[in-house]
Amino acid sequence: MANKTLPHKTRIGLYPGTFDPVTNGHLDVIGRAARLLDKLVVGVAINTGKGPLFSLEERVDLVKAEVEPIAGRNGMIIEVLPFDSLLVDFARQVGATMIVRGLRAVSDYDYEVQMAGMNYRMAPDIETVFLMASETHQFIASRLVKEIAKLGGDIASFVPPTTLKHVMRRIKD
Repeated sequence: MANKTLPHKTRIGLYPGTFDPVTNGHLDVIGRAARLLDKLVVGVAINTGKGPLFSLEERVDLVKAEVEPIAGRNGMIIEVLPFDSLLVDFARQVGATMIVRGLRAVSDYDYEVQMAGMNYRMAPDIETVFLMASETHQFIASRLVKEIAKLGGDIASFVPPTTLKHVMRRIKD
């Protein structure tokens, strides 16, 4: 049998979220997804319904700053883009064939399975892949980080240093 070289298809994934703020759990999933892909697009959703602490532009800037070292370590492209459309439409727009979702606990599972099923029905050519957050980050949620910070608690172990400075500055304002 002849040894044939198959053409390499660029593996592009999309990791969507509000990232308000970006946490060490998010960065854990991003780093793990980066090892599986040639390019990862981090999609920052507008989602004003969640009452974000940061504007869309601020969240995009913070995620860009925090993922830069991950891209460098993995020698791959991580692009951070805002979006306000249907997730599968945005995935197609950026050329993604994979949607990456992080799971923290069983409580995330039901919602994520429903979302994956709906996305598959609308776009069967785009797979959803679940990555479990590492055991040291499974409990971190942006909502809880904001609540702890607003009540004067220490969030240093939940968010990266640059994000910590921005969160604390915003809470003081």
